[in-house]
Amino acid sequence: MVIGVLQFEILIPGAESLKDKRRVIASLKDRLHREHMVSVAEVASQDNPRLARLGLALVATDGKRAGQVLDQISAKLRNIREGQLGDMSRTIIHGDGGDAPEPNPADLDTGLLEQEMQARALRADHS
Repeated sequence: MVIGVLQFEILIPGAESLKDKRRVIASLKDRLHREHMVSVAEVASQDNPRLARLGLALVATDGKRAGQVLDQISAKLRNIREGQLGDMSRTIIHGDGGDAPEPNPADLDTGLLEQEMQARALRADHS
């Protein structure tokens, strides 16, 4: 199992309000989810109408496939019309692929992106 993580900023110079920002970000999140089956969440700067910091995660069977999808998404983000791509970083996490025991929640990183990924995984397991 491989987890691909992309953290990025979207600058929205024309946004006058949080409502303007939400319209742009909701459209982007929906499009990325629909076209690439990834999870996307705003993870910081929620109160800034001209800046959005987002986290995106995907699960793949191998690193090559995860990298290809992240490359496609990165190219798409560089060409969005509603805003401009700011800083971006990506991480590929390789799991052992075996029957590893469930991690102890006390041992998990408490960063915003990691919390969102864990919450979404739990919801997916229960549906």
